[in-house]
Formats: sequence, structure tokens, C-alpha cells
Amino acid sequence: MRPARAAAAGPAPSANGLPAGPPVTRAEPAGSAKPAGAATPAEPSADGSPAAEPAEPAAPAGKAGVVPGTAPVEPAAPAELVAWCAALTRLIGRSTAVAVDVRPLGVRDAFRAAPDAAPGVPVRLYGRHAVVGPAPATADPHTAAVGSASGAAGLAACPHCLERRWQAVRSVALREAVELGGDTLAAGRPPYVTPFAADAVAAVVEAAARHAGVVHLVDLAELTVRRYPLLPDPECPGCGHPEPDTAEAAGRALRLTEPAPKHRPGSFRVRELGAYHLPTDAYANPVCGALGPSVVYDVSSTSTSATIGCFSLRSGDYLRETFWGGHADRFGDSVRIGILEGLERYAGMRPRTRASAVRASLAELTADGADVVDPRQCGLYAPEFHAANPHVAPFAPEREIAWVWGYSLGRERPVLVPEVLTYYHTPGLAGRFVQESSNGCASGGSLAEAVYFGLMEVIERDAFLLTWYGRQPLPEIDPASSTRAATRQMVDRLAMYGYEARFFDAALTFPVPVVAGVAVRHDGGLGRMCFGAGAGLDPEAALASALCEIATDAVNLPGRTEREETRLRAMAADFDLVAALHDHPLVYGVPEMGRHAEFLLGAPGAPRPERHALTERFGPGRTLTPADDLRDDVRGCVAAVAEAGFEVVVVDQTMPGQRELGLHTVSVLVPGLLPIDFGWRRQRALTMPRLRTGLRAAGLRDRDLTPADLNPAPHPFP
Repeated sequence: MRPARAAAAGPAPSANGLPAGPPVTRAEPAGSAKPAGAATPAEPSADGSPAAEPAEPAAPAGKAGVVPGTAPVEPAAPAELVAWCAALTRLIGRSTAVAVDVRPLGVRDAFRAAPDAAPGVPVRLYGRHAVVGPAPATADPHTAAVGSASGAAGLAACPHCLERRWQAVRSVALREAVELGGDTLAAGRPPYVTPFAADAVAAVVEAAARHAGVVHLVDLAELTVRRYPLLPDPECPGCGHPEPDTAEAAGRALRLTEPAPKHRPGSFRVRELGAYHLPTDAYANPVCGALGPSVVYDVSSTSTSATIGCFSLRSGDYLRETFWGGHADRFGDSVRIGILEGLERYAGMRPRTRASAVRASLAELTADGADVVDPRQCGLYAPEFHAANPHVAPFAPEREIAWVWGYSLGRERPVLVPEVLTYYHTPGLAGRFVQESSNGCASGGSLAEAVYFGLMEVIERDAFLLTWYGRQPLPEIDPASSTRAATRQMVDRLAMYGYEARFFDAALTFPVPVVAGVAVRHDGGLGRMCFGAGAGLDPEAALASALCEIATDAVNLPGRTEREETRLRAMAADFDLVAALHDHPLVYGVPEMGRHAEFLLGAPGAPRPERHALTERFGPGRTLTPADDLRDDVRGCVAAVAEAGFEVVVVDQTMPGQRELGLHTVSVLVPGLLPIDFGWRRQRALTMPRLRTGLRAAGLRDRDLTPADLNPAPHPFP
């Protein structure tokens, strides 16, 4: 029997207002730094594409609550907590006639447990806190709308949603204890069950009974009350509504039948950013934030008003952090952009409301005449990767995999798409023969808007990789030729901080402006350079997008390089150590890595070719002319992609909550284009035919590339 570490009965509050320690703990050996069997997380990614995730080990024999090869056994609430809840129920009943359902939090795994809420207003207890709400569903439309985060009928969250949301924003230690099946135990009798505290909770219960869609956090020690919106969990087994994944549903959802007029000239959106109802406290709060416990404002940034948030998702023993954020000129806009990005990544990680209805091998489907996306066209890992990572089985045509329904925009018909190519964090590492990223995932106020931005991202990444690995020199653009004052001012600001912003015409294959950006440190010191890119039918917007990326990263790069210099220099000497998303851009903070970019930037001190005006490079006749309707823009781009021999396939990832906001989220695939990967040994682009033939097909080389022509260094894309 292993000794258990008991937490104090009344843990001190943490900085976010929640208890620093839970009233239940996981049994573990004395002095253990982390629970036995817990995976070491990879470095968190910025876009949902991880480094090489650790293998999912089987639960070790003897782990409390776990039988190897089975799901953890759901623990019963300790008797002390049951008695605590019963006592508080009686005390609350003396002050209000409203029925209550009092239970502890942090005892069972809400992601595995079935909903079992009793009638009454939920009161959930944890440490020194009581979480009151959400109010039971009501037929009164006025009551249902009061306090609702979405204001939409039919989307009221249930008590089980609260338990799932609450658990999702807990600390790693508590989540691993509850979710991996460790023992939990009461740490003593809580001192907070007093008549005075019960009277306060009763008053909150009466108020909460009139407000749907919100919960109230009562501090039983200080009797303070905070109110937070609660959004429904789309995967909740109690109130979620699974949607069918069929060819017919994909056809209905993904046909470009509806017009999508732009909300103003020069925009590629159907409505303003401020038109979406995005209450920050519904998406980022320490009790039930749908996208994590908080949003951080980077007040130290000297370029953009950056914000960042984070949520965690489990796959087996691996609890992975996914970051989201915005980089606008104002914090208010950055928060809203970040929330939209967070929702996009939340939707794209796994099919939360759609279960894959098709499991079959590629060989079986093609033999039956099914229309499918062949994963080999999207790139596979080299055999050396699988030899070094035997837990990742390679793809084979005879291997049974999960498929989801997508839609070919060019051929206007449904097609089957491998699930792992569009949902990039589907549970089970063994089933992921490739680790996709959020590349091609996008949200918009219409289907056409979402498809447009997803397709631009795919084209942008393909052009960047073709340029980098093909070591292709590009014509340089003079940023002073931009008609946007904000662009010219940001270039000047970077110069003030010691960086020259340089931009290049990277439109290689398609009639779509693509701009690659590089911020280069004037003195060649630590934080040597960082990269970015942008694509869009408006070349000014493409340049601004590339500038935003390098402006955000450049001002922080010297400090990060200095802090991690030892690790980054080791990577520069051994590219196999480049394993995570952030490793790719950060290693180019090491001055010696600059030589790998000389094909584009030239050697230090060497004469430079003449720079070109933006309109000179992207004038009429070379690129598509934007229309007044995004649907027409998308159709023009799809036709151009088809003319080059490729196909645009779209998968609908929209969640019910996004649909209520007027949003669409899609994953756009163009099989055959180069996919972005992170981790030097995971570079599918290096094995794909397009890397050899793309520059010749674009008229930039007179022959296909050979292995000796390729850049030997990992790409620096952020």
C-alpha cells in the first residue's frame, strides 16, 4: 500500500481566486515529483500542432483504480464529503424553499461519468468554494435569456456541462489524479459548513434560479461572490446533440450556394469583428472557461497588442496544452481575434459532435468505387521516422482507419477524407500515422469566408516550404511602396528596435499574392532573424499579415534566444533536436543559422538586387482580381488550383455553438501541396514529389530538384 499525501482542509486561494490545492489528492509515493505513469508533455504549440507526442503507455499494474487495459474505475465520493454535502443541504434548506442538488467536485472524472444531476439548483463544492448553477431548464423565455452567454434558445448548459468545464480548467495535478484513476481521499472536515455561510449560499441559490447560462462562485471563507457565464459543452452526453456524418450532410453543408457579399470594399469578411457576440468571460474564466481559465495581455510587447490563452485536451496519458491568441493594434481586437482562433482550434482538434461513421481500409474503399482522398497524396513520414518511433504505425492501404465526409469544391461531390488529416488531435496516438496541424483550418461569417481563409493558408504554407527547401531566390518587395500607413509605420518601429523588415514575392504556382516576410537583426546578434508569411487576393493584406507575424515575434526573440541559448545552440548543431513547433522559429535566433537563409537574404554585406513596388509584383494579369462577393473569389481560386492540377476538398468542422454565433469552421485540404510539419524528422514535404517538381513547373528551374539541391536545415516557419 502506498502512502497518500493529504491536503490541508482549507487550502489557501491561488492567484486566480481558486484553491491552490484540492480537498482530494492522488495517492503517490512519498517524494514523487509527478504521478506514476504520467506522460511528460511536449512543448506547447501555438497553433495546435504539437511536437512528437509521447507514446501512450499502458496503465502500470497496481495503479490505484486502474486495471491494465481498462478504463479507470470511477471512485465514490468519500464519506466525509457526502456528510459535508448533506449538512450544507440541510442548512441551505432553512433559508430557502428552492430545491438544491449539493455534490462535491474533483472526485470523479466528469469526462467519463454519465450525467446524474438531481432536481434543483446545482451547488458544487470544492475546497473553500461553492459553485452555484446553472439553473434548471425553464420554459419561460425571459428567464432562459437572462444572463445567457449566447442568448440563443436551445443552448442552455446543464449541470454536467459545468462539471466538464470545471475539470477542463483545473491544474495538471488534479486532472491527472481524477482522469488517470489515482486514489482520492478527504483531507479532513472542512470548516466552511456554517449557518452563516449556508445563508449566503441560499441567497445566491435564489438569485441563480432566475438566471440561465451562468454560475456563481461563492467563497465560503470570505463570502464573496463572482458570476461567470457557462457555455454548453458540445460533447456533453447529457445535453449535447450529435450530428450525423454522412455524404448527404456534407453536400448540404459545403455547397457554395449562398452569396457572401463583403461588408465593405477591400475587406474579405462578411461582417465586422465586433459583430460577433463573444463575451470574454464566457470563454476565459477560472471556473468554467470554454477556452481555458484566463486570457493574458502582453503589456510588455513593443510592437503589437498581443493576447494569449490556453486550453488542455487529453489523449490517453498525454494532457496537451493548445494556445490561442491575437496580434492586433488594440487589446480589445486581439482578444476577440484570439477567441475566434481558440474556437477554430477547439473545433478542429477532434470531431466533437460528429462520430466517424466509416471505418475501412483505403484498399476496401477504392475496390468499392468510393471517392476518397488518398493519404499518400498528402504526404507520409519517411521510413526512418517509423523505425525510430515504433509506436506510430505507418500508413498502409490495407490498414483500417477512420474516415469523415468532405466535399470536393471543384467536382462538386462528397468525398471521404482520412480523419487524421482534418482532425489533428483525434484520441489515440497509435491511429495517427501522421500528426496534422491546424494548417487549412479557418473560421468565417459564411462558408465562403471560412473556405477562402483556409485555402489562402494552404497556398501560403506550400509556397513558403517550396521556397525554403528548394532554396529559391525571390524578388524583394519595397515595404515603402505600401499604401497602408500602418504598414509603413510598423516597419519603421521594427527598425527602431534593431530589425530590418524584408519582404519577398512568394507567389510561385497560383495567381494569388503570397508574401514572405523576414525580420533581420541589423547587428547579426542573438535573435538573428524570424520569418512569417501571408496570402490573399489583396497584396496589401498579404504583406500586412506577414508583417504582423514578424513584428510580434522579433521584439521578443533576443530575450528568448538569450534565455534558451544553450538549448538552441544544441539544436543548431543537431537538427534532430528540433522537435516542437516553437523550435523551428527559435533556432534561427542563433546567429550561425543565418547562413541557411542566404539564398533568400544574400550574404551579410553583399550587394542586393533592386527592390520592387508591391503593385509592380502583383499587378493586373498576374493575380486574380477580387470580386465583391467572397463566393466568387473562392470559385476563382478553386478554378485556378484545378488548372494547376490540384483539387480543393473541404470538411465542415462547425460546432453548434459556433453556428449560433453565425460562424462556420472548415478544414481545407489540397492533396499534393506541401503540408507544414513541426519536428525535423516529421517533414513530409521532403518526401513529396511536389518538392522536386514544383519550381520547374512554375518556370523557375529548368529541371527537377535533386536531394543535393535541398536546404539541409529545418524550415523556420512559426
